[in-house]
Amino acid sequence: MSYDTQLPHAPSPVAMRNGLGTAALVLGIIGTVSGFIPFFFWLAGILGLIALILGVIGTGRAKRGQASNKGVALTGAILGLAALILSIVGAVLAYTVVSDAADKIDKAIKDSAPKDPTSKAPLGKGAGKGAGKGATDPKAKALAADDTVVYDDDVKVTVSPAKKFSPSEYAAGHTAGNKAWQVTVTIENGGKKKFDTTLVTLDARAGKDGTTAEQIFDDKVGSGFSGTVLPGKKATATFAFDAPAAAEDLTVEVSPGLDYNASQWELKVG
Repeated sequence: MSYDTQLPHAPSPVAMRNGLGTAALVLGIIGTVSGFIPFFFWLAGILGLIALILGVIGTGRAKRGQASNKGVALTGAILGLAALILSIVGAVLAYTVVSDAADKIDKAIKDSAPKDPTSKAPLGKGAGKGAGKGATDPKAKALAADDTVVYDDDVKVTVSPAKKFSPSEYAAGHTAGNKAWQVTVTIENGGKKKFDTTLVTLDARAGKDGTTAEQIFDDKVGSGFSGTVLPGKKATATFAFDAPAAAEDLTVEVSPGLDYNASQWELKVG
């Protein structure tokens, strides 16, 4: 008698699906590293999100016995979450840096813009009359003699009344038959920084037609300003201009420098 005995076949091994867990770990590492690199927050965010999703799926597979790398998948998910947090922090820091840089650029542009005269405080007779924005403001009126204009940085400019002036024999800029007029310009530094007078310029026009009044140079006038004015100090210089004999007014324009708008004084002559 023979017995035919059949033994049960051993079940075939299940292939482990570890790919997602491994991918989560790799992407989580790259994303976390990217989170520490300035302005790579966007890459950290993208990779971190993918790593987190793949890590969660990979961990689920490991719990169901479909994968054997639960620790790898869990680590990838944690690193993905860390990369997401770093991306948020990086985005905030990047926004702050860009915003600060934009503010500094705006401030630099404003500081480099010409300073406008204002009438912020009375400074004596007729202080600040018609100040506004000096020569750049079409509505601005010329100032009168002894009026003082105050600029944004507290630099103050005053022009005296015009007085008759007798040029010397060797004076330059004077035409025979014309009259010469002398004005005194005072600059007071009410600010907190030194004021450089090197770039102070004066121009003048005479009469209704606005004829250019040439500046006169001799041993008495024409040397102008020089050096710097310390805070709280003043500087004074005398100038003379040549005007037609029939002119009844002299318009003197003073520009304290390249960073300033010029202001005009209407002076009576004749």
